[in-house]
Amino acid sequence: MKDTIKVLVVDDSALVRQTLTEILSSDPEIEVIGSAGDPYAAVKRMEVQAPDVITLDVEMPRMDGLTFLRKIMSQHPLPVVICSTLTEAGSETTLKAMEYGAVDIILKPKLGTRQFLEESRIRVVDAVKAAAGAKLQKLLPSATLKVQPNLSADAVLPGPPGKSMLQTTEKVVAVGASTGGTEALRVFLEAMPQDSPGIAVVQHMPEHFTAAFAKRLDGICRITIKEARDGDTILRGQALIAPGNRHMLLKRSGARYYVEVKDGPLVRRHRPSVDVLFRSAARYAGKNAVGVIMTGMGDDGAAGLKEMHEAGAYTIAQDEASCVVFGMPQEAIKLGGVSKVLSLGGIAFDVVRACGV
Repeated sequence: MKDTIKVLVVDDSALVRQTLTEILSSDPEIEVIGSAGDPYAAVKRMEVQAPDVITLDVEMPRMDGLTFLRKIMSQHPLPVVICSTLTEAGSETTLKAMEYGAVDIILKPKLGTRQFLEESRIRVVDAVKAAAGAKLQKLLPSATLKVQPNLSADAVLPGPPGKSMLQTTEKVVAVGASTGGTEALRVFLEAMPQDSPGIAVVQHMPEHFTAAFAKRLDGICRITIKEARDGDTILRGQALIAPGNRHMLLKRSGARYYVEVKDGPLVRRHRPSVDVLFRSAARYAGKNAVGVIMTGMGDDGAAGLKEMHEAGAYTIAQDEASCVVFGMPQEAIKLGGVSKVLSLGGIAFDVVRACGV
């Protein structure tokens, strides 16, 4: 039998520890080997048995999560998933955790509606599984619930695209990423010139985190980067990042591209979904689009990238060597929807070339 993924849950709240343990234990591929109320207790537990993955809160007594994370990554690197309430005031701190080497960030499960708990289970389990297979060297600093169906983009934007649009001089770039994507997007967006084509980005992340993520990128990149709002125009020299927990679609009115931000079910187990963005790009931009799929677990974006490719778009997948998790690009390549496979460092240059900037 396949070995289970051994998880240690670290959180100062007994209720959160219990909830996370129940959620993770509901998956047969995951085994919770213990829990701890603070980093000191976690170290003692790790001396007994080493976990494959740690879920870690940020605000804890005796030692905060960021300090503990830095010690882990400098002394004995392990995949760490930050589990936070992600209040707006704390999102910047949680973002800092990604710089220190955390693999992913998930919203701390709360007691609520059945749908919320089911979606929490999906996100927590997927994040832990992705972390277990992550390449840590890419991340170092510089009640059983019914699982929802793995819905396709039909749930948000029904039907296949119609005829692709005539090619024009105005290009638009659609980008999708998941696990490891925060660093991949930083590298990509930091390399884009001031007159870059307009960019729409879906990165799997929770609410409140995307605004802080966009703000931080905006401070280091030559182009403007902001969290998207419904109706925002896609402009040259600007990247719009889909807000956490909302789908984002590319739309066109005359010569103007804009985004629609909307609610909807999880698509490919995510909201926002890369497949939703890519399908809308295939439908409303066609040959005028460039699609990029980056590091991430699962298959979100693979089918949508193929639709873009079939509509005449130029499509790029990040290569395995530079991915934290090769899942999403690999699935896109398997489907035959990729024009070119490139290392992370070469993607921005190729996008600029394809757009004729």
